[in-house]
Amino acid sequence: MTLLMMLAALSGAMAVAAGAFGAHGANGAAVEWLKTGGQYQLIHAVAALVALRMEARGPAWLFVTGAAIFAGSLYLMAIGAPRWFGAITPIGGTLLIAGWLWLAWIAFRG
Repeated sequence: MTLLMMLAALSGAMAVAAGAFGAHGANGAAVEWLKTGGQYQLIHAVAALVALRMEARGPAWLFVTGAAIFAGSLYLMAIGAPRWFGAITPIGGTLLIAGWLWLAWIAFRG
């Protein structure tokens, strides 16, 4: 198993854990932060595995890294980090968008 595949799998596990914590152990704004972070992280864990299957390692790295930054900043705020951590979230989102555009470019090139 490659490092990237392992990170994608761990990312999926973390997303499920965050969603469960959001559903059963959080309150207030933390619930939405955990839900949003978990949703994006889980989607991009699967996207990374699909990209790996397509032998598109670059987009897969962007999905795993972007999801870690995007969801991680939301998770940190959910457990009490300062709200300015929300300013980090768009960096992860930008990496996710770049991963999708790169994957589209690979598909277009055939």
